[in-house]
Amino acid sequence: MRRQEFPEKVKLAAWQRAKGRCENALCQIKLWPGKHAYDHVIPCELGGEPTLVNCQVLCGPCHKAKTRNDHGDIGKARRRERKHIGIKKPRSIRGWRKFDGTPVYAGRQR
Repeated sequence: MRRQEFPEKVKLAAWQRAKGRCENALCQIKLWPGKHAYDHVIPCELGGEPTLVNCQVLCGPCHKAKTRNDHGDIGKARRRERKHIGIKKPRSIRGWRKFDGTPVYAGRQR
């Protein structure tokens, strides 16, 4: 699914709700213009909508940490979906060796 940006009125309402502070419960640092991000609580790729309920205002470090975790969750969901419909990742043969000890390469030869 394609990433959806928040409308301006949702961003304004989220900023007012946050009162200029990071909405991460463990952080609560004061936010400065240009040093924060409007983040999807549930990522678009996992079914999140661009609504006020799904919007949170985070400082830069908190946003990076959450995004890093989201990428792992999204990748896992994609792998599960592929497995469910019967698509398997082909096994790599890079690094295998023939019986005589010469290497076998996947793809182009060197």
